[in-house]
Amino acid sequence: MSDIRKPYSEDTIKRMEVMDRRYRQAARDYFTKRCAYYRPFTGGSYTRITIRDQKTRWGSCSSTGTLSFNYRLMFAPPRVLDYVVVHELCHLTHMNHSRDFWDLVASVMPDYKQYKVWLKEHGQELNIEDHMKRLNLL
Repeated sequence: MSDIRKPYSEDTIKRMEVMDRRYRQAARDYFTKRCAYYRPFTGGSYTRITIRDQKTRWGSCSSTGTLSFNYRLMFAPPRVLDYVVVHELCHLTHMNHSRDFWDLVASVMPDYKQYKVWLKEHGQELNIEDHMKRLNLL
């Protein structure tokens, strides 16, 4: 829980750690389901899905077909999470950010730009501490 900067009680920190682990576990199942849902619309095929905790990336797609997603997206609105899924799935067809890539993203999610902007404006808030505050648990 290295992103917790404020002094909390030991019990509160333990509760946050438990919730954090649960969100990480839930992320694997959720991203797997969302990828399965969107893949028919984007084309390509992936070999596996990994869940990470990254500070600067929301997702990635390797040339071998591994899709990686930041578990912190679980704290975002569902359509924002879906945008990242669509974005990475489209890389299975276009391994770049060309016009063809963005056209494919738009064909699946025409309103993707608002979710891209949302991530830029609110991405730093996607952590267990801020999430628990929004739920009035801190």
